[in-house]
Amino acid sequence: MNEVVEGRRARGGGGAARRAERSAVHFEVAKFIERKIPNLEILNEEALEIIEHNAETVLEEIGVNFVENPGALALWKAAGAEVTGERVRIPRGLAHQLCKTAPSSYVQHARNPERNVTIGGNGLVLAPVYGPPFVRDEGGRRYATIEDFRKFVKLGYMSKWLHHSGGTVCEPTDVPVNKRHLDMLHAHMTLSDKPYMGSVTEPSRAADSVEMSKILFGSDFVDQNTVMTSLININSPMTFDGVMMGALEVYAKANQAAIISPFIVGGAMSPVTVAGTLTQVLVEVLAGVAYSQLVRKGAPVIAGAFVTSTDMASGAPTFGTPEASLVTYGAGQLVRRLGLPYRSAGSFCGSKLPDAQAAYETANSLNMGLLAGVNFMLHACGWLEGGLVSSFEKFVMDADQLGVLHHLAKGIDLSDNGQAMDAIREVGPGSHYLGCAHTRANFKDAFWRSEVLDYKPFETWDEEGGRDTVALARERIAKMLGDYQKPAIDPAIDEALTAYVAQKKASMPDAFM
Repeated sequence: MNEVVEGRRARGGGGAARRAERSAVHFEVAKFIERKIPNLEILNEEALEIIEHNAETVLEEIGVNFVENPGALALWKAAGAEVTGERVRIPRGLAHQLCKTAPSSYVQHARNPERNVTIGGNGLVLAPVYGPPFVRDEGGRRYATIEDFRKFVKLGYMSKWLHHSGGTVCEPTDVPVNKRHLDMLHAHMTLSDKPYMGSVTEPSRAADSVEMSKILFGSDFVDQNTVMTSLININSPMTFDGVMMGALEVYAKANQAAIISPFIVGGAMSPVTVAGTLTQVLVEVLAGVAYSQLVRKGAPVIAGAFVTSTDMASGAPTFGTPEASLVTYGAGQLVRRLGLPYRSAGSFCGSKLPDAQAAYETANSLNMGLLAGVNFMLHACGWLEGGLVSSFEKFVMDADQLGVLHHLAKGIDLSDNGQAMDAIREVGPGSHYLGCAHTRANFKDAFWRSEVLDYKPFETWDEEGGRDTVALARERIAKMLGDYQKPAIDPAIDEALTAYVAQKKASMPDAFM
């Protein structure tokens, strides 16, 4: 099947794909953000050096665990680490040295080259919510299905300000655990042409992700380029489990990117203090990135920091808090000193509904990510209930607000047009700017405009039913799905992907654990 696909690719695709492309609905998709504003840096040089020194002390004296992974222990021992059982103690400076071979940025290719993203530098790539087993819509909260998943992929594809299709946008619980990754990848590859993430729940599923990507892009292209960025969570505190590291090994060997990210709830999985948490974040990042480079020098990686704090009354995680912001800002500085791309932030909230609590906490978290210098923002839209729920309404509400980040990142235009001196001269004192030449020339693009929020006069709003934001979001969902058209794909590639999924599913019995 692959040979057929490669042959079709060599002839420039199929006529059917070109005809489909000509008839497709075209809509605007924003390029990934390139910041023209400075990052917010809250740590001075002395503070950075103290945290770096403490992290090296932890690596050398306390160490980290690599569990159920004899191969990883062997690699660390050969690199000069002290290995006792599953505990790895890394000599001072070794992890930093190993991290130097990781690239400071990389391009993730999409099947539509216009959707390629550069991850690193001044860039910010926005990807949707990842991982919830539940969804919420007008019918309430329920377990997610594969149809829900496909619906989210379509909404992500149609969202102007979202650059990435993501990964497990929700967990389709109606498909066996050992097979659902195949359906999820197939949806990302065929229902969208934006970049996507691979599976990490078992090394063989990561291998399937690589093989399906080779069908989509061609084997040679995947061998030479990065087409996936996938999430590798560290089992904080300071434990690297065999499943996640096994997936990391698959991706690193295939030159596919991995987000190496601590998963920290402050006070439970890290110290209660900001400096202590930053030390642990750096320990876990250093060990994880260094290990990726032991597997393959130059493998693309992103240093992550997923950080919340604990409500000491209930034990539940909290979001949009000042402590999480301080950690996120500080971690950004530490990661930039390593010369690595940075992942953090998102549309975080603890609310059960897309309500005022959700909006406050999400706004705090999104703006924090922009100012912290984040390069890859997972969970940028759709997150609800501490990450347990993917909300359709909140997905489009958040995706709309991502346009604010794009406009803030532009900074202030100081060109002749931006200075607007001709407008000030034309209008002079005591008049208005509504009809002047400068306003007429710029009004279409001068201000960001929401596709969801209501700015109508009270009387108009009242006559139209007095709809709240959730109701407006439901209208937006219906319009986006109504306008959706599947992006063109070479029929031979589509056939090969479908055949691969069917063959893999038939090769194993269903497993729901």
